[in-house]
Amino acid sequence: MSTTERVRDSLREIVDPCSAATGSNLDIVEMGLVKSIEIREGKALIQMRLTTPSCHMIPYFMEEVEDCLKDFSEIKTIELETDNGFEWSPDMMTEQAKQRRQAVIDEHKRRYLREQADE
Repeated sequence: MSTTERVRDSLREIVDPCSAATGSNLDIVEMGLVKSIEIREGKALIQMRLTTPSCHMIPYFMEEVEDCLKDFSEIKTIELETDNGFEWSPDMMTEQAKQRRQAVIDEHKRRYLREQADE
């Protein structure tokens, strides 16, 4: 397995905080937030998409990426670049992530309708 593939696998440990807030707990890779990974001369450059221009989680992502990659002996420095939050769409999610997200949405809807019927 190449270093890039190992890095991508390691980044799967980082849960997207917005998906965690809704209960779907999707990682940044399956969310389609990892745009590219480039490893060159001991430097890892990770390019990420943000889900919204108002995302304030960039420090969280920086800390989590650094933590995930700290044990890679071939990586000496890590740079995380993010976009402006206009590029990402749910179409970039893996099919499994889309299904998990939809299941959470459907459950929230069932609970809401049940509560409304009980009132």
